[in-house]
Amino acid sequence: MNITYYGHSCFCAEMNGKKILFDPFITGNPLASEIDLATIMPDYILISHGHNDHIGDAVQIAKQSSATVICSFEVGNWLETKGVTNIMGMNVGGKVRFDFAHVKCVIAQHSSALPDGSYGGHPMGFVLESSAGNFYYAGDTALTYDMRLIGDYRQIDFAFLPIGDVFTMGADNAIIACDFIRCNNIIGMHYDTFPPIKINHEEAISKFSRAGKKLTLMVIGETRNIELTTKKAKEWEK
Repeated sequence: MNITYYGHSCFCAEMNGKKILFDPFITGNPLASEIDLATIMPDYILISHGHNDHIGDAVQIAKQSSATVICSFEVGNWLETKGVTNIMGMNVGGKVRFDFAHVKCVIAQHSSALPDGSYGGHPMGFVLESSAGNFYYAGDTALTYDMRLIGDYRQIDFAFLPIGDVFTMGADNAIIACDFIRCNNIIGMHYDTFPPIKINHEEAISKFSRAGKKLTLMVIGETRNIELTTKKAKEWEK
């Protein structure tokens, strides 16, 4: 599975012939100044919550690509006022089968307000289940015991976890989260973008390694192939 990093918590996963973009925040990120927004043409956009550093470029990308936006009902209502038309509103606990994967919405312990200050619904993470593999995108979240339910629910190939601390969990709690979700292959996110969440990369990677886990910190603009090792086709067909 190819994963492209656009900075902060914005990734694009290519799976089953579709491009899935998470939490588009690019033009407001000074570290992502070399990314050309006009070239980003996903088939789907998944938005975890309403904060500007996760939804900042959602309207433009949704309009230029005609992508289907998957988000909370409240975020979807706000996007409609901005002229976005292809929206699938969901809520925590719900699961919908799309042509690329099942998308299940799970708990994220955070807050959510839209750029105009209106209520953004409950923050969410996403578990994607497909014949190509299963992964977890945590969104912005604290460490929560509910993550154990993810480990009980599905075998996860890899996970995107926030590690920047201050506004989300940091590396130490993310290591505990690995045990809860039973996944040791982690792609870090929500770090370095703003001064309060700058991290020591070597220290974070070392902490994960000492705990028997792998932390990948991607370079903005980089695409990597994430090797999947488990068989998911039968689970996805259920």
